[in-house]
Amino acid sequence: MLKRWLLLSALLCVSVVQAADPLLISGGNDRAIPIAVVPFGWQGGNALPEDMSDIIGKDLRNSGIFEPIARQNMISQPAQASEVIFRDWSAVGAQYVLVGNITPNGNRLQINYAVLNVSTEQVMVSGTVGGSIEQLRDLAHYISDQSYEKLTGVKGAFSTRLLYVTAERFSATNTRYTLQRSDYDGARAVTLLQSREPILSPSFAPDGKRIAYVSFEQKRPRIFVQNVDTGHREQITNYEGLNGAPAWSPDGSRLAFVLSRDGNPEIYVMDMGSRQVRRVTNHAAIDTEPFWGKDGQTLYFTSDRSGKPQIYRMSINGGAAERVTFIGNYNANPKLSADEKTLVMIHRQEGYAVFKVAAQDLQRGNLRILSNSSLDESPTVAPNGTMVIYATHQQGRGVLMLASINGRVRLPLPSIQGEVREPSWSPYLN
Repeated sequence: MLKRWLLLSALLCVSVVQAADPLLISGGNDRAIPIAVVPFGWQGGNALPEDMSDIIGKDLRNSGIFEPIARQNMISQPAQASEVIFRDWSAVGAQYVLVGNITPNGNRLQINYAVLNVSTEQVMVSGTVGGSIEQLRDLAHYISDQSYEKLTGVKGAFSTRLLYVTAERFSATNTRYTLQRSDYDGARAVTLLQSREPILSPSFAPDGKRIAYVSFEQKRPRIFVQNVDTGHREQITNYEGLNGAPAWSPDGSRLAFVLSRDGNPEIYVMDMGSRQVRRVTNHAAIDTEPFWGKDGQTLYFTSDRSGKPQIYRMSINGGAAERVTFIGNYNANPKLSADEKTLVMIHRQEGYAVFKVAAQDLQRGNLRILSNSSLDESPTVAPNGTMVIYATHQQGRGVLMLASINGRVRLPLPSIQGEVREPSWSPYLN
């Protein structure tokens, strides 16, 4: 029984495992598309506080699809489509070139931008967008989204947000936990909640305006729902035992979570209108970490009913649970891509003690290792399914890492004070 409770603690909270020999990491086999994101022209006086082209270049790189040309390799720096000399970009191997020009317009800025195909010499994307100086990062992410969608056919996810928890330890008995919201890349973090007790499992509602999370402020785990803009919060569970792992349904009308009120950790669903709760799983094993399928009728979850943690799915209306993962001796914390073709999870291969972030193709069954560290946890997937952010350790400190699903990109998000954990990606916000 003790072993089972230790397992549950690891699944619901923060995993602590011992490092072993690293696994071999599979990266992308194909070359990313070379694109030149030229420094934007600026027609004003003082330098702008943000480098829009740098932000756009990093966005496109993070997707794993594009590889920005280094600025020092640029032969020329046009600011508009009519100034582009295509042989300059052909010489440096660019397939596309993105140019832009920023001009003052009263108290606002106007940005004209265009993406051109070097080989065909055609304009692929063009547009004008405006905003304040304080919105430069928003405008850059918007241009990234528009360019990415026009070039790939997939909606960009660079204007989304990220939730995560930081833990700052001041002494053995004094730790401050902070729930933060930031841009998807870690920039512009704002505090949503601070507590002297742990905060776990933050999750955005589909409307992007509400979040659910677990707080230990009453010395026991309880689930809260909070409005992001107003800060208004409400405790929605107060059951004996465990209350954890909240997950919103695709329409935001229901919340799945884990309770042990009947003695065994099981998955329950609450109707957010009536607040009625009903039990979904009923098994002697530990069932935890629910995640909704896009049909709003299917739950993916972690269970040790096969002897070790694996991922299953079943209807919220009952019936048999179907095992989904078979590669490796540990698979947990399931997250689905928007098209439900890819399952992202924490994975351990046979013969190893380390935990990795992995992506399984649900149609073909093959599995790709996305991380190169050994203490990985809490993966969260971009709403377009192209990127993953997860918690891991670097130099003895908890950090967040971003990886592209295709395996080409893996990089840490900007350093944040304290230990960083529990990331959760927002839905599309526009």
